[in-house]
Amino acid sequence: MKKTIIVFVGVLAALVIQAQTTYTVNIEQPEKEIIRGHLDLGGRNSAGEEISVNSYYIEKNGKPFFPVIGEFHFSRYPEAYWEESILKMKAGGINVITSYVFWNIHERQEGLFDWSNDLNLRKFIKLVANHQLYAIVRMGPFCHGEIRNGGLPDWLYGRPFEVRSNDPGYLEYVDRLYWQFAEQIKGLLYKNGGPVVGVQLENEYQHSAAPWEFSYPGARNELTVANRDAALAHEQIADTDGANPWSEYGKKHMANLKAIAKKHGIDVPLYTATGWGNATIVEKGSLPVTAGYAYPFWAEPSPSPFYLFKNIHKNPDYSPVSYDTDLYPSIPGEIGPGIQAKFSRRPIVPYESLHPLMVRIIGSGSNGIGYYMYHGGSTPQFDGKFYNEEVNGLPRVNYDFQASIGQYGQVRDHYKHLRMLHMFLDSYSEILAPMKTILPETNMDITPDNTDILRYAVRSYGESGFLFVINFQDHIEVRYIKDVNIKIETGSETISFPSSGTFSVPKATSAILPFNLTLEHATVKSATVQPLTILHRDDQNYYVFSSVDGIEPELNFSSEVRISKLKNASESLDRGIKRVRAKTTAPFTFTANGVIFLIIPEDMAMNASKIDDKLFVSDALILEDSNGLQIISRKTENVVHVFPKQEIKLTDSVASITKEKSQVVGFETYSVKFEKLEPEVIIEEISSQKYSLQLNADLAKLNDVFIHIDYVGDRGLAFINGELITDHFYQERKWEIGLKSFTTQLKNNKMVLIFHPMFSDYTYLEDLNSIPEFVDGKYLKVKGFEIIPEYKAAIWVK
Repeated sequence: MKKTIIVFVGVLAALVIQAQTTYTVNIEQPEKEIIRGHLDLGGRNSAGEEISVNSYYIEKNGKPFFPVIGEFHFSRYPEAYWEESILKMKAGGINVITSYVFWNIHERQEGLFDWSNDLNLRKFIKLVANHQLYAIVRMGPFCHGEIRNGGLPDWLYGRPFEVRSNDPGYLEYVDRLYWQFAEQIKGLLYKNGGPVVGVQLENEYQHSAAPWEFSYPGARNELTVANRDAALAHEQIADTDGANPWSEYGKKHMANLKAIAKKHGIDVPLYTATGWGNATIVEKGSLPVTAGYAYPFWAEPSPSPFYLFKNIHKNPDYSPVSYDTDLYPSIPGEIGPGIQAKFSRRPIVPYESLHPLMVRIIGSGSNGIGYYMYHGGSTPQFDGKFYNEEVNGLPRVNYDFQASIGQYGQVRDHYKHLRMLHMFLDSYSEILAPMKTILPETNMDITPDNTDILRYAVRSYGESGFLFVINFQDHIEVRYIKDVNIKIETGSETISFPSSGTFSVPKATSAILPFNLTLEHATVKSATVQPLTILHRDDQNYYVFSSVDGIEPELNFSSEVRISKLKNASESLDRGIKRVRAKTTAPFTFTANGVIFLIIPEDMAMNASKIDDKLFVSDALILEDSNGLQIISRKTENVVHVFPKQEIKLTDSVASITKEKSQVVGFETYSVKFEKLEPEVIIEEISSQKYSLQLNADLAKLNDVFIHIDYVGDRGLAFINGELITDHFYQERKWEIGLKSFTTQLKNNKMVLIFHPMFSDYTYLEDLNSIPEFVDGKYLKVKGFEIIPEYKAAIWVK
């Protein structure tokens, strides 16, 4: 319910009219019915631990487990740097790493499988295990992934059978392929104590396909699909009418794939299958995952429904689906934190769009999330052949995807936005997972282009829960929503956000706010701050919350709760509610019935990492490895705050560390300074479209060196010794190239950069925010180059 109240306020002689909008939602509804034992999923490992799947969430040892899944294609990244990337993913809050295994890259010639170097699946999985993460292997045979033929080998095209079918000839090849996979992951499965908790069977079966690269200019694409399913196939994700006359055939095919996998010993708790767009799954024998791409390159730019709360468990995105949604959890396994560019389309994903998207998905009832891609990369080439999907105009090498971790391992802003959310899920998912979704009546009135009505939902169990709020919409400008009050009716009481008065919701804001949240001996009645994490210490837990920019932070308790030890905070009593508010914008702490609360500003929360139940706050990246911690930064001077107070030292001589006067209440503060290094990189102009780059430096003391290229044009290409090493389609952001993976090649060779002009009739101009002034119908301007060293040092924590 929504109610608008007009308040008249006298200011001097003038009359000011303010509109206060009250939103009300009643959560007195039956709890979510959870079914167990009906799915052919789950399993135990050698230590007696168990993973199971019920109708609403995954369980680990009988407790809810919330998978936070990040896609990282090992074959698209140098083997030498896999471990650092896995550490970055873990530090970002990922607990499950998924990767396609592209058949056509590993078996480029029939009968000759290549598992060496950058294609070493077994080594990659072992590294995942070394850092206590889980893995899901996406086995195909068909993958997509914007790879050549969707991952099917060229030599499969002219065979006397239909691909992706139950033809015995095709299944014989699948049998051989799955045997290869089984050999690579032998002993690394969950049942053996390994990290592989799941495998994906096929991809978008009876929904999507990739174009065969056997095509000619001007010809229509021929898709990698059996002729029988051609009418069902799309080149990318799409909504469908739900009709599938070959449904039973498809179910048999998916069951055949699972049977082949199990025949070769690939026995895992989770067999996943893409379930969006009416794709076929293994009925009651696989976990359907769904998707959400707000900025797709395959559709015209327009406001999407992905920022509108819904009952996502009952009605997944890209519905209708082929399965009974009441039987399976909602786990969107392919949410786009970025998107790939292609020649004709250049969607730009705003980094600030991701946190609201994920808050909407979780608030709508999902009990797992997955990102495609979480980590970008470069598609390898072999024998002069490119393996990206060329027929649709993809870059030949670049698979950056605007991901949270980029093509060369660079960490972007949305990595930090999402890390905050992942910290919350790590600490509170056991409470969150059983909670039902409650949608307010106003939800029925919202369409993507309606930005006046507040977008919110509640997840609750009994009389406790979380309020989910967002103010974002793709492809249109949202408004600053002013003076709102949200009331949650529990049956025995009405809880207000804020406790009195109103708050305003700034643009691009998203928040998860608790009510009746019991933390040991204290219950938070309501709060306008977000739970961030819990630090479990030997004799005391610390409950860390984050304020929301633009919203005054407050935590409310019942009158009998004893508030003490306030620092930078004040306590007040109003109508039986004890309210704790900050005195300034700095962090504040207090205890409630002896329970310790720490509230930090949103900018600190974005830079916070939880490691070994300590909170490290730094603009630099803090990673945990088997020997301690690493600090990675592009700045020579860095500040690190540690909570609770801890002594830290450097174990490297490449930097110095100094303990400073504490800048933040309760934190120890250190400065870490690197010796400034300026690697010599010589850039020469060959012509207005061609430049050369020469590296005259040893990078041993650096983690990497990045070249930032500022240009406006159509595309850029980089070559070493005549070989294309990467390419870039202009998308209004600077082109970044990391040099560390090319240092050997650059010892005796220059990098050559070639730029091409943008033309006024190119179709992707609709994706750009700013269009240049064309001269004679074209435009190219290379504005400059910036050399940015990246530093790294090891840290020891006492």
